[in-house]
This record gives sequence, C-alpha cells and structure tokens, in this order.
Amino acid sequence: ANLFANLPKPLDHSRTTGEDKMGKHTDIKAVEALDAVRNPIERARGLGNEHYVDPETFERERQAVLFGTWAGIGFGKDVPEEGDAKPVDFLGQPLLIVRDKGGTLRVFHNVCRHRGMILVEEPRKITGAIRCPYHSWCYALNGQLRSTPHVGGPGQNTHQAMDRDDLGLLEVRSRVWRDVIFVNMDGEAEDFETATAALQERWKEFDQPMVPGGESSSFKLDVNCNWKLAVENYCESYHLPWVHPGLNSYSRLEDHYHIEEPDKFSGQGTLVYRQLKDDAGTHFPDFNDLGEFWDTGAEYISFFPNVLFGVHRDHAYAILLEPVGLDRTREHVEIYYPASMENTPEREALKEHNAKLWKGVFEEDIFVVEGMQKGRHSSQFDGGRFSPVMDNPTHLFHAWVAQRLGDKMAEADG
Repeated sequence: ANLFANLPKPLDHSRTTGEDKMGKHTDIKAVEALDAVRNPIERARGLGNEHYVDPETFERERQAVLFGTWAGIGFGKDVPEEGDAKPVDFLGQPLLIVRDKGGTLRVFHNVCRHRGMILVEEPRKITGAIRCPYHSWCYALNGQLRSTPHVGGPGQNTHQAMDRDDLGLLEVRSRVWRDVIFVNMDGEAEDFETATAALQERWKEFDQPMVPGGESSSFKLDVNCNWKLAVENYCESYHLPWVHPGLNSYSRLEDHYHIEEPDKFSGQGTLVYRQLKDDAGTHFPDFNDLGEFWDTGAEYISFFPNVLFGVHRDHAYAILLEPVGLDRTREHVEIYYPASMENTPEREALKEHNAKLWKGVFEEDIFVVEGMQKGRHSSQFDGGRFSPVMDNPTHLFHAWVAQRLGDKMAEADG
C-alpha cells in the first residue's frame, strides 16, 4: 500500500479529445496505455509492444528516458590519468570523455566548434591540446578554445568576429559515482546528488575506495533485445529457480527480498550471499567496517535508466546497458574490489574465477531477454500482467518509464 501511494498520478486527459485549444494533438489511446501501466500492480498492464519494437517509440524514449535523466556512458577507470581521452557514441551522440589537468573528469560533445569535425576517433593520451584534424583548431583539456590557426587569413590566428571564450567545447553535465560516468544530455534533470541520495544512503557503508579487477574482471555481452528488458530481468528474483538453478541451489527464491524506491531504482537482495574461496581457503578481503548484515547479505539494484549495480562484502560490480539499437543492447561489465586488493597478484586466479562465475550467470539470462524481445512482436500480446507479490520491482520500472513519457506528452500538449 505504501508503494502504491508513492506512485506517480495518472495523467489528466479529460480534455484531450483529439485536438486541444492550442491546436496540438494528443494520442488518447497512448495516454490511456501509459495510465494502465501506472495503475496499482494488481490492475496494471506492462508496457506495450511498441516500447520494444517501434522506432518512433524508441526515439521518444531516447529523449524522455535516456537523455532526460542521469544515464551511464562509461567508467572512470578508462581515463585514469591527466590527458586520457575516450570517445563514446551514446545513442548517436558523439561524446568525448577527458581527464583534465586538475584530475577532473569531463564529458564534451566530440565535435569541433568550427565545422563539426569529430575530434578524437580512438581512445588515446592527449599530451598537449585536443587538436581538430581538419583545420587544427586546438582546445585545452578543460574544453577552452586555445588556438585558431589562420582564422583571420594566412598568418593571422585571430579575428575580431571569432570570440574564443564563446567557442569552447560543448560540455555535457556529468558526474562519477562508484566509478560509473553519468551524463544528463538535455541538461534538465534534477541534481545528481538528489537523484542518487536514496541509494547513496542505502549503501553508505560502501562509500570507500575500491579498485577495478583488471582485464580479467572486465567483459561485454551483446544481446539481441531492447535495453529495457535487461533492466526488467535484472531487478527481479522471480526467475531464479528456472533460469539460474545453480545460483538458486544455495541462494533460493525464498532467501530474496524486493528493493523499491519509486522514480529512482528497484531491485532485489539476498540474505545468503556465499563468499568465494579457492581450494586453499583463500578469499577476497572485505570492504572496511561493514555492518553484520553484509556478512551474508548482498544487493542488486537497477538504477534507472540503464545502470545495474551489485554489492557484496568483498566485491562489487556495475553493468552499463548501452542501447545499440531498438532491439540490440551491449552490456559493459566491470567488477571492483576493496582498495586492499590493489597489487595482489596472488589473488589473480580467484578474480578470474569470480568473473567467470558472474559471466556465466549473466549469460544464462540471454535466452530470456531475447525470447521476450521476440515475443513483443506478437500482435495479441497486450503488455502482460504482473504478479502482485513477485513482480513489484519490474512494475516500478515500467511505471517510471510510463511517467517519463507521459510527462513529455503533457509538455508537448501545452
């Protein structure tokens, strides 16, 4: 009941009977479908097929759900030092991640302000300036325009009409948390600290240094499904007995609980996490000063829209869901350990084993999300129903997507 009370209110579409007073048209059926998703879980429908197979709906979600919130695009570990730069394509937007001279990580549009040329094509170290390969306009690592060769004619590197202060690289709002690089593309999302406050409070014991596991702890999975299906599957434990029988043999369905924070995240937790050990009894060190709960507890959260987190007493991970296309998703997986694991080659084999175990678990989900993607082409499927007891985290995500889209429709409708 408390969860329902916190759900967003359905849109008031009493006046939308076709064309409104402003001459703008509202799709009443689309509004009603979104309202059905946001109903209490006992009566709710899931997001309709169009949210998984229709290019126009994909474009609307791109703007409202992925560009209008704090979405993950990369990892801080990939640009650890001053001058490190990595280009990223985020849903067609060319971006550039850079570590500036002060150690601050910044994200820019990866285009020269002169003629729109791509600045950096491959990850590399920038030792001087970011130089455009077309006409050699040069930018500092903080994005400021520093040099415009011959802009006023041969040998004339300035011109009164070209104000360098107004022609720096276009920076994107960005923050780094748990080594994940988050961006807000449209610049209109709430402050990052506000958006993450509930999760930061929940996991405040894990607010301590951690180190990436290295090459063996980093991998990618390409999956033929819409990105949302990966979120939906990750945040619930209902499927464990049938999809993950090995995991369910010791971390059973009945050992799990829901995690629900309306408008922010949802997921699951387990009460019986089992620490990994090798034949000699060697294990990973714990994060410092954890409470007793984490001796056997672990949590797995989908932070809306596209970042999946997991925390345990001795390691953590993050998964970035890259929406490569309407029905294609690339999962970028990075595993992290307590800072005390730095420079511990004697545990390398154990790290490799841990990564292999997690990769196996994630691969077990592929047939499920790909099967649901195929199922969304059924002309008779109506979005499905939710178990009022088992599907709460998934319903919460659907309701959030529906709310984001509904809000944008209301804005467009004036």
